Amino acid sequence: MYAVIKTGGKQYRVAVGDKLKVESLKAEAGDKVVLDHVLMIGDGDKVEVGTPTLDKTVEATVLSNGRGKKLRIVKFRRRQNSRTRTGHRQNYTELEITAIGGKAAAKKAAPKKTEAPKKEAAPKAKKAAKADGADDLSKISGVGPVIVGKLEKLGITTFKQVAEFTAEDVARIDEELNFKGRIERDDWISQAKELMKG
Repeated sequence: MYAVIKTGGKQYRVAVGDKLKVESLKAEAGDKVVLDHVLMIGDGDKVEVGTPTLDKTVEATVLSNGRGKKLRIVKFRRRQNSRTRTGHRQNYTELEITAIGGKAAAKKAAPKKTEAPKKEAAPKAKKAAKADGADDLSKISGVGPVIVGKLEKLGITTFKQVAEFTAEDVARIDEELNFKGRIERDDWISQAKELMKG
């Protein structure tokens, strides 16, 4: 019987009694370690493959923690009189596989956030408001989604309301929303009248 496990970003084919060096684990010598990223288990002709992992585990005992051989790294650029030498020793944990195929502990699902329904409720409210006779004010040249939102806060949702703006209304909206003459410059009133006709 053998298994393919994943630990430290690498995959290993192991059987009971095998000794192997893996990327450093937080465990002391003599500790028992349960490896739950089991990708495949094979027993003769019978093979189980996970998608991506199986709900089984591989148990191992920590034999030792150590550091591997020093790796020499030399960077050399020809005709540049440039060379650098560095070294590196990788930490490892030596394991001995003791059992294959135990049941994995059930993982608890992450708690669901309660804020999600509130976020979904806002777009529905906007759709409901538009369905109640509101016009798409973004069809007016110079009016984008941000300005549509500002106008809705003031209660302006239809082309008819825009077409009926008086000089006082234009001055008030310019001052409240800091438009600086945009309504007259882009001629919203005549555009709204054209859009009302269809």
